[in-house]
Amino acid sequence: MGKRAGTYHRWRRRLAPARNLRTPFFRLGLGVFVGLIGLILSFQSLILPGVLAVDGWWIEFNRRIFGNERAEYATHFLGGILIFGGIAVAISGYRMGLRRLREMLDPSTVNTGPGSGPTVMDAYKRRAQLALGPRVVAIGGGTGLSTLLRGLKNHTANITAVVTVTDDGGSSGRLVQEMGILPPGDLRNCLVALANAEGRMTDLFQHRFRDAAGSLSGHSIGNLLLAALIDQARGDVDEALRVASEVLNIRGRVVPTTTRSVVLRAQMEDGSELTGETRIAASDKRIRRLYLDPPHVEPHPAALEAIAEADLIIIGPGSVYTSVLPNLLVEGLANALNQAKVPRVYVCNVMTQKGESDSFTAAEHIMALEANIPTRVVDHVLVNTGVPSSQALERYRESAQEFVAPDIDRIHALGYIVVPGDLMSETDVVRHDPVRLANRVMDVLYR
Repeated sequence: MGKRAGTYHRWRRRLAPARNLRTPFFRLGLGVFVGLIGLILSFQSLILPGVLAVDGWWIEFNRRIFGNERAEYATHFLGGILIFGGIAVAISGYRMGLRRLREMLDPSTVNTGPGSGPTVMDAYKRRAQLALGPRVVAIGGGTGLSTLLRGLKNHTANITAVVTVTDDGGSSGRLVQEMGILPPGDLRNCLVALANAEGRMTDLFQHRFRDAAGSLSGHSIGNLLLAALIDQARGDVDEALRVASEVLNIRGRVVPTTTRSVVLRAQMEDGSELTGETRIAASDKRIRRLYLDPPHVEPHPAALEAIAEADLIIIGPGSVYTSVLPNLLVEGLANALNQAKVPRVYVCNVMTQKGESDSFTAAEHIMALEANIPTRVVDHVLVNTGVPSSQALERYRESAQEFVAPDIDRIHALGYIVVPGDLMSETDVVRHDPVRLANRVMDVLYR
């Protein structure tokens, strides 16, 4: 059974790029079949003389209904209807197939003129190659996870993004309070990062209403759309994400860590406790331990399934306390990661974050994981060795943020495999470069 299941899943992945063509092929085949039946009825004496019994029961049936003189005309009439009906169905299948093929291909890879780039077949081969790519699980939240996903989707279409659901600020926080749904912000960012839709559609998802928009001010259209889809699906987050994934034509899938509403709690070093992700991140106090409220929530079954079947697992990048650890605190998820027999990579941040990881080195990010998770969940640590410009460092210093020092020897001493590399992108902000980051992570799998 195991071998048969493996063969089934192998062929399913190979045929994945063409799964949207099944309906058009069915229509085309049905139209041809119906048209052939019509031809046989109308021209049976020429096509299949003596083979069909149509002259028997069919002509007799028509004679009883239409009379002797009109029986043969009724046969030709029905044959004509089937011929033209079959042609119409076949044409609709053909046109649907062309439309689905255009939708399936990445618009940026389609040839727009002679010698201007890859052909449609090249684009299809690329799509098939991605469908056969490794199964990757990426765990986190915030802008860090979406940055990683933008690079990963160029290596494989078999991506499962497991996203934190403790955001209680901004647009997401308002929708959580008003509708009692899971915070949609991080889910939206990951959907957009994996999208193959046209730029206008992704820009629309990310558009945020300005302050002058009244009750809509601060909301992004993507958050409102996800909230509407969840409401339409009567609270079914999975169905809402499925519909949004189809709209954006994403590579992979996005699932929340848990479908239960949870609140993040923190015990600070001075013994005080803070409740809520926003309050914890805004505090100047150092965090000692994190908790979920309620403490016992079940992880999303799709997240556990993806971890069990993964070829590579990536945790981060992102805020260690508010984007990474909330996922690992969900009961059962850390144990599933601990039992995984595939490379498990933690991606350390490039810059520290005020109120969370002040003055943290790369090793101290790992120590924060160990202090909150009773079991080891990673074996590789991806560390950025690129250094921002002095102007960028000065700009960040003004907002109490620093460069995360890559103390590789300390990480080695903790028992981890260090994967160094210049993974940085510097524009108006300093963050990971999606392409460099994804390439370096995939090196861990193929080394």
